[in-house]
Amino acid sequence: MDAREPARAAVDFAFDTARVRGVRLRAVHAWRFPSCAAELPFAVPEEDRAAWEDHEVQLLTDALRPWREKHSDVHVLEDVRLLPPAQALSRRSASAGLVVVGRGSQREPGPTLRALRTEALCPVAVVPT
Repeated sequence: MDAREPARAAVDFAFDTARVRGVRLRAVHAWRFPSCAAELPFAVPEEDRAAWEDHEVQLLTDALRPWREKHSDVHVLEDVRLLPPAQALSRRSASAGLVVVGRGSQREPGPTLRALRTEALCPVAVVPT
C-alpha cells in the first residue's frame, strides 16, 4: 500500500476480502530513504533512519484509518519495509493467501506487478484503480 496515495479500490477489495474470509489483513508499505540521505558523507545515522521510519509508520496508520473505521471487524497488521515495493510484497507473499495490488490506467503493467507475476508465492489480485 502506498501510504501517500492509496489505491482506494485495491484497499477496499483487500478489506472486503479479509472480512469475507475471516482472516487478518497485512498492509505492507514499502519506502526508501529520502533523497537528502544520498547527500550524507557517511552511512545514514541510526537516529535518522529511525525518525524516517517512524514517519512512514505514521503515514500508513493515517492512511488506513478510514478503512479501519469502516471495517472495525477486520484485524489489520501494519508492515513498513525499507525495500522496493515488489521485493517487499514478494517476500510477504510466502506467508500470504493473497496479495492485492492496484493497477493504474496505463496499458502495460508497472514494475511492481511485472515482478510479482514471476516472484509471488501466492495468488495476486490486480484491482483496477
